[in-house]
Amino acid sequence: MASSEAGGVVIVGSGLIGRSWAMLFASGGFQVKLYDIEQQQITSALDSIRKEMKSLEQCGALKGSLSAEQQLSLISGCANIAEAVEGAVHIQECVPENLELKKKIFTQLDGLVDDRVVLSSSTSCLLPSKLFVGLAHVKQCIVAHPVNPPYYVPLVELVPHPETSPATMDRTHALLRKIGQSPVRVLREIDGFVLNRLQYAIISEAWRLVEEGIVSPSDLDLVMSDGLGMRYAFIGPLETMHLNAEGMISYCDRYSEGMKRVLKTFGPIPEFSRATVEKVNQDLCLKVPDDPGHLAARRQWRDDCLMRLAKLKSQVQPQ
Repeated sequence: MASSEAGGVVIVGSGLIGRSWAMLFASGGFQVKLYDIEQQQITSALDSIRKEMKSLEQCGALKGSLSAEQQLSLISGCANIAEAVEGAVHIQECVPENLELKKKIFTQLDGLVDDRVVLSSSTSCLLPSKLFVGLAHVKQCIVAHPVNPPYYVPLVELVPHPETSPATMDRTHALLRKIGQSPVRVLREIDGFVLNRLQYAIISEAWRLVEEGIVSPSDLDLVMSDGLGMRYAFIGPLETMHLNAEGMISYCDRYSEGMKRVLKTFGPIPEFSRATVEKVNQDLCLKVPDDPGHLAARRQWRDDCLMRLAKLKSQVQPQ
């Protein structure tokens, strides 16, 4: 039986998210086992982690107080799931977003762990009530949904199963805080959780504004990147309201009628028609062509920007 006494962390799945989680936990000084079904996948993942950590160290962006070599020494691979979970305090599942595959993994884990190990999923949209159904250790199960890329974006949504114990939520929250992430407690499950519900609301209205010819795709993105996004990088929409008047009550007294009037003009959920998809794609490809090379370069630029923003936020925000 796997025990939490040794304090190890297991990452199930060695893709992009799994590798990022492994790096985060190693940055916090945790012994990390990276599990996958194929040894070659593990070998490739460990090589990728080594290159990325070395690069981060060279540019001064490596997280934690340990050197890259010290952190790398904490990460090992394992192709046997029973061996991998031995000594674990926390298991983070990162397999592809497929309900049946994830359920199969958690059924396996359920038969291997004791009653102290937290079983956590990185799913971005699968409800805990469907994911953890029928498990003996359901009180120890939780969704910890990171934001891609998790090494540079610290938010993690903690979403409980209806039977998840408060202790599981508390332990996971404390663990993620310890490795420098920003966990938020979603008090009960809801489709899309919180981040994607907010993201989809923005996408929905953005799509309508472009489809109806109000603004171009490139200018729409500028409204976010050089407007709302600059605010939201440091404070959320509710605090923005609070600061943009003499407090929240003052803001709503001034602006609630105008907000309601505008909100009533919002249309139905967009169909994301092919014609509009092609129009938006054509506009975006002027900036970032959609071939693999240009997309990869732009993602790297994005990650570099996020890394610099994260460093700035750590310097200016009170802890």
